[in-house]
Amino acid sequence: MAIGTARTQLHDLLAGWQRMLPLGGATVLLLLGMFFAWQTWLIASEHGEIERVHAVQDQAVRALAAEIASERSTVEKALAARDPAVLMSDPAQAATALRLQLPQILRLEFYSADLNEVLHANYREFGYAKAAQLLSAQGAGEASSMQSISYDHVGRRLSLVIPLGSPRHVQGWAWVELSFAPLQRVFESIAPAGGRLVLQQGENQGDMQLLSHGAASAEEGAVGKPVPGSKFMVKAGLPAAFVVLPRSWPLSALLSLLGLGGGAFFLHLRKRLRERFVPEPEEIALPARIGRSAASGSIAATAPQARVAVDPSIFRAYDVRGVVGKTLNDDVARALGQSIGMSMRDKGLHEIVVGRDGRLSGLALVAALSDGLRAAGIDVIDVGAVPTPVVYYATYRFDTGCGVAVTGSHNPPDYNGFKIVIGGETLAEGAIQELYQRIAGGTLDRDGQGRRRQIDVAPDYVEKIVSDVLAERRLKIVVDCGNGIAGALAPQVLAGVGCEVIPLLCDVDGTFPNHHPDPSDPKNLEDLILAVKRTGADLGIAFDGDGDRLGVVTQSGEIVYPDRLLMLFARDVLSRQPGATVIYDVKCTSHLKGQILDAGGSPLMWRTGHSLIKAKMRETGAELAGEMSGHFFFKERWYGFDDGIYAAVRLLEILAGDLQDRSPEEIFATLPKSFSTPELKIELGEGEQYRFMDKLRQRASFDDATLITIDGLRADWPDGWGLVRASNTTPVLVLRFEADNPLALKRIQQLFRAQLLAVDSALKLPF
Repeated sequence: MAIGTARTQLHDLLAGWQRMLPLGGATVLLLLGMFFAWQTWLIASEHGEIERVHAVQDQAVRALAAEIASERSTVEKALAARDPAVLMSDPAQAATALRLQLPQILRLEFYSADLNEVLHANYREFGYAKAAQLLSAQGAGEASSMQSISYDHVGRRLSLVIPLGSPRHVQGWAWVELSFAPLQRVFESIAPAGGRLVLQQGENQGDMQLLSHGAASAEEGAVGKPVPGSKFMVKAGLPAAFVVLPRSWPLSALLSLLGLGGGAFFLHLRKRLRERFVPEPEEIALPARIGRSAASGSIAATAPQARVAVDPSIFRAYDVRGVVGKTLNDDVARALGQSIGMSMRDKGLHEIVVGRDGRLSGLALVAALSDGLRAAGIDVIDVGAVPTPVVYYATYRFDTGCGVAVTGSHNPPDYNGFKIVIGGETLAEGAIQELYQRIAGGTLDRDGQGRRRQIDVAPDYVEKIVSDVLAERRLKIVVDCGNGIAGALAPQVLAGVGCEVIPLLCDVDGTFPNHHPDPSDPKNLEDLILAVKRTGADLGIAFDGDGDRLGVVTQSGEIVYPDRLLMLFARDVLSRQPGATVIYDVKCTSHLKGQILDAGGSPLMWRTGHSLIKAKMRETGAELAGEMSGHFFFKERWYGFDDGIYAAVRLLEILAGDLQDRSPEEIFATLPKSFSTPELKIELGEGEQYRFMDKLRQRASFDDATLITIDGLRADWPDGWGLVRASNTTPVLVLRFEADNPLALKRIQQLFRAQLLAVDSALKLPF
């Protein structure tokens, strides 16, 4: 009996193995065969799709060239019919007459043959692009190629320079501006055939993109096709199929046949083996088999995927930020990516830009974040290691409206975090909490097929700024990047606008070995002050860890606090945008309101925080905003996001363009100044700053002061003010004091000292 049972078990074991091995082989080969068949179909169809996209690219080039030639011909014929001498005798009257004859001309100006009035023009008012086009045409001695020029108040136009008289004897030049709309209609009327068409000005990767339509996921070709008679280029974004094999359909077809044939062979082999190993009925132990089957079923049952453990404290007021290895890791970043992706899909958005600062943990966090976004079905554009403003810029450049900057900003090296933009809105408060709730609820998508591509957008960012700003006289500046990511671009940008740059700690090192990259703390500016004095530079400029904040010191070593810089920016912006709203945070000087009013603007105090400031700018239509921390937001001539590098070049433009040729120190001396402290900080435990402020609001009493409670507690007196608020980025209380004289400053600090110690007598006050 025992021998028979053993024989039966051995028979079953051999039969099981010999039946399962062919089945497994057949399954693998059949799946591979079907996969190779799918690849064959993709390769065959991709070739035809690419040919169709290139055909419509050629069609777009021909259509645009025809439209440009028609516009040019009409204007040239009208000018050729007039005597150049008569035109140049009274240019204004001649321009008026021709515009009546040709209403499609939006602007017409005549210039002398030597362009002397252009050479001596103020290019900031005249226009850099316009001057360059006129001078280029003069050098060639012929009509310029048609190009595009953009104005804040009227939008985009076409521009053209046409010589008056014969090419050998030019008697003058006509500057002509035409509507861009007909060219746009022609471009948008051409269907992209499953790909994407891009119209750009210039030939290089970083040149200006004018129009784009079609599939956002299409991969833009490296080489475009020029539009004759213009500086335009049409690029084709080609449909990219998921092809992992060499793009040869005969090879993939052969592999498919081998896979399917091999699978069929193994199935036939399994059938033969089953016939060979048929056990006798009386030797089948049914109860044992039923028991094994039930046990196998219980083992095979899959448990639901575990939720990611996330510390809610990292979801702060206007970003997500934590300590790497403690409250922040790759799993958290991946879950955050999934949550962001699902929020995007709720808004109908499917593409996002990601970038990182120079911290050592950034690369792994970006990879995990991108995996999460792709799992949620989002396409990712990775712009690499760049300052946070470059990530913001890329959301406009690629028209995604969405971006994540992986950065710890000015925090210590072991911190990192995420600044998030969805649909053009930088997330704050409730929107950030919604991301956490989605993760905590475990309702995250995991099966998306988003794509990831890497694009270097930094050259385009540099060119965009350098083409808009020019320092009219050469200033010598020391640039301290504190080993932050701004060191990769800021010196290049500042040199590009015409400054002599002396770099200081501009090599990117995520450990920040020299000093902390936080220009709001005076001790972090000591190296910069020393370097400015030793080199005799006109100015010293500092940036924070991710390049979105600016610090400034003068030749004598004085720190020019950001609220005073904002006065200078407000004067400049309001000279062109009278009546515009200028926003500043609760930590700024009381003199700022009067300065904005005197310059013809509308001042508005608001809460601290880059996300909160940007939201208020959208709500009010403000042209400019700034914070005491060094964040500056230019909507006039820029995009409205906080950008320390762009703020630096706007400051240099003002200082170098001073009509009285004053030194930077003389210009700063025109700004009102009180006795004030920098930002003072009291360190507490994680989350304690919020609980302290709740108690202070309940107990504090400043009977003779005007209280402002939009962010913390600010008490204003006629001769000064004091502020205490909870930081939303680190567990600290932030304080600042200002007064008309030292006695008033001391009195206000004493009042605050009493109120603070009444809440917690163990506080270590920094004043």
